[in-house]
Amino acid sequence: MEIIEIISGIFLLLGGSFIFIAALGVLRMPDVYTRIHSSTKAGTLGIGLILLSMATHFRTGEVITRSIATIFFIVLTAPVSAQLIGMVAYKSGAKLWKGSVVNQLKGTDS
Repeated sequence: MEIIEIISGIFLLLGGSFIFIAALGVLRMPDVYTRIHSSTKAGTLGIGLILLSMATHFRTGEVITRSIATIFFIVLTAPVSAQLIGMVAYKSGAKLWKGSVVNQLKGTDS
């Protein structure tokens, strides 16, 4: 076994673990806002690690370029989409968790 295969396997296992944590967060969190947070943070890291694993395993210019471009795209779009989903959930009346302390959007029209 080459060292590159071991590194690739470690990235793959770490990525899968973070995606599993994201799935658990979606199941266990009490409201839509904390579910969005857990799935976005852990899911983005998990996808990035899996793509990094793919780039280190195949080591061709095409695969590396596509992996880096996809990681860049995911890192840019995941927070924006999570924020938009959260705003739509808030505007449609999704309730905050009873343990929430601050509601910064209360009383805003936009």
